[in-house]
Amino acid sequence: MVPTAKQNKQIKQEPLEIILWKAADKLRKNIDAAEYKHVVLGLIFLKYISDSFESHHGLLLAGEGGFEWADPEDRDEYIKHNIFFVPESARWAYLQNNAKQPTIGQMVDSAMEAIENENPQLKGVLPKVYAKQNLDPSRNALYKDSRPSPVSFFFRNMCHTSRPGNIS
Repeated sequence: MVPTAKQNKQIKQEPLEIILWKAADKLRKNIDAAEYKHVVLGLIFLKYISDSFESHHGLLLAGEGGFEWADPEDRDEYIKHNIFFVPESARWAYLQNNAKQPTIGQMVDSAMEAIENENPQLKGVLPKVYAKQNLDPSRNALYKDSRPSPVSFFFRNMCHTSRPGNIS
């Protein structure tokens, strides 16, 4: 039997750049261009520090080598290795698990605040723009058809791994 065109068709994995560009387009539709960079860069920074934290957290949990008596929830265990301490409610996995909540924007803003509180050198630096009306699906006519909010879309579709520096 000769394979049909449908059977020959394989699902192609898109390059990371194309996936990021598509996500950017979805986010940008509802956000002023001047504010857009703060939204995206803040989420990318949050993903990066959360991944770095989780990587070190795994080492502390394993308790091997120089980490045998280390407390994985002790802020100083991260600071001495130049890693930002990320409170549990600000960790990427926690936010990703709550991405479908209508309050995800508020949760991300609270996460940014919690990170600033634990890391004084970040005080006043992180964006807290995720609960604004133009990102809130419950107040935006564009999302009345049950599509995810731009912030929710980013969490659910953009960052599936927990490796440091990997935002695919």
